[in-house]
Amino acid sequence: MIERKHVNGKNKGEILLYALSTCGWCKKAKEILKKLGVAYDYINVDEMSDAESTKLENEEVKKWNPAVTYPTLVINHKRAAIDFNEGTIEGLSE
Repeated sequence: MIERKHVNGKNKGEILLYALSTCGWCKKAKEILKKLGVAYDYINVDEMSDAESTKLENEEVKKWNPAVTYPTLVINHKRAAIDFNEGTIEGLSE
């Protein structure tokens, strides 16, 4: 089962971060979201079983980021910030 974790904050729409628990850039993305006080959900893909993570990457992450790199931040099912894009993340505070 895919476990989405929620972080409370200001509602800026549906924000979902696909991340790896050991990824430094993923941690930076989470830090910026926290600093901005934005509510978001995240999934640490590396904490899932191999079968679950492969399915998630093929069915979800690849839609937004064909290279399947992390972090991948999906914003309101409309656009994505791929890898670490500080400007896009900070734009959520507007």
